[in-house]
Amino acid sequence: MTTNIMIVGVGGQGTLLASRIIGRVATDMGFDVKVSEVHGMSQRGGSVVTYVKFGDVVYSPVIDRGEADVILAFEELEGYRYLESLKKGGKLLINTQKIDPMPVIVGNAEYPTEIINKIQRMGVTIKALDALPMAKNAGNEKTVNVVLLGALAANTEIPVEKWVEAVKNTVPPKFLDVNLKAFDSGYNAVKESEVR
Repeated sequence: MTTNIMIVGVGGQGTLLASRIIGRVATDMGFDVKVSEVHGMSQRGGSVVTYVKFGDVVYSPVIDRGEADVILAFEELEGYRYLESLKKGGKLLINTQKIDPMPVIVGNAEYPTEIINKIQRMGVTIKALDALPMAKNAGNEKTVNVVLLGALAANTEIPVEKWVEAVKNTVPPKFLDVNLKAFDSGYNAVKESEVR
């Protein structure tokens, strides 16, 4: 058995750091881990996909269509775009932030509307949160990735202490406090919503 996590977003959102932290958590838990990053458009703002697989033995870093246990989407449209990768019964954790792709920026397309509602109508298990203001409240809007990691951690059976330790061991010391606040805000937002 392996756990398959896809991280989808756009360049510059910190998907690579997120994958490194997840990989470190899994390694610390004693799992075999494979991480693979796939760039769509290579420049900042292009689509980015990262695969993180862990289990007793992992043979390939690639997550095929219908195999993702979790998709962690840093941006709405990217989450919608990669839904076919989610396995039946899998979970989509999605940031409601919208970042216009190049076709929208140049006027050749419009950003789709009602993405979250469309996904919900498809029967997908979805947890949506607006991570950008949470990151700003933590002290830096660039910590959206770590807010989302907190949300992911709240949806796993891995002890939260393991996640916090991995953040501490991965993030540069001068950025640690703000990242720990960001992690806590994402984690607590999910835990509080489960209590209600």
